Amino acid sequence: MENKSGSHRLAAVLSDAVLIAYFIFALFPIVWMLLISLKPGEELFTTRFVFHPTLDNYQAILFGDPRAAAGVVAKQEFPRYFLNSLILATGSVVVSLLFGVPAAYALARYKFKGKEDLAFTFLSFRFAPELVVIIPLAVLYRQLGLYDTYWGMIWVLQLVTLPLLIWVLRSYFEDISPDIEQAAMIDGYPWWRIFWNILLPLVRPGLAAAALLAFIFAWNSFIFPLVLGASNTTTVTVAALGYLSSAQSFFNRMAAAAVISSIPQIVLALSIQRYLIRGLSFGAVKG
Repeated sequence: MENKSGSHRLAAVLSDAVLIAYFIFALFPIVWMLLISLKPGEELFTTRFVFHPTLDNYQAILFGDPRAAAGVVAKQEFPRYFLNSLILATGSVVVSLLFGVPAAYALARYKFKGKEDLAFTFLSFRFAPELVVIIPLAVLYRQLGLYDTYWGMIWVLQLVTLPLLIWVLRSYFEDISPDIEQAAMIDGYPWWRIFWNILLPLVRPGLAAAALLAFIFAWNSFIFPLVLGASNTTTVTVAALGYLSSAQSFFNRMAAAAVISSIPQIVLALSIQRYLIRGLSFGAVKG
């Protein structure tokens, strides 16, 4: 008995050690990016963990640096790019929710010819490489006057957010028994009240998980804002390139910009974490 309990304890210790090692390995790039954002220029290319930390990089990207080289992100422009990303990502998620929730319900409840083909078409939009469609979209956007506009960017980001939201929520609606809706109809509830007061609260965990993932994908999108946007709709992902110039590469300021850009995603994930764990665990896409 003592040998068995000792072997169990050893296995538990080894298992915890492996998990801790993997945890450190997975988080090390984030920690290293944070360290780089705190390094001064003269210590940027050192690999020492001991250095003289400074907040000058954060001050430069938030309030400007009069010593910045030509071509580098100018004074007080990064906060505007941050606001652009926030507007575009939030707007994309809102539009995806307005169209994606009813579409997910229809694909889960109604039977019609070509339903699975239509569902796979939605999913294929998410898997298609952005470079495949970016050139015709650029030509079309310039002809329609959507180039470098908020509405144009929100619309094209539906290729990133809408398929994900539809497929995640479809599985949730499929898990809800139709008997619940039929019982509510017998009690005299109209369809819109059944959908709003009964079905939506039941799929709230999946809704939170899908909305968060859609926000992250829209926030991190790079190709669409780079090609279809300009000065009016520049996002933080595109603006980060402004810290690389022919005169000097400000990797420390780029790291500081990346740290600041990750704050909305972290705050959003923490605020809905009670729904997020359940949503990611039980919202598996069915084949």
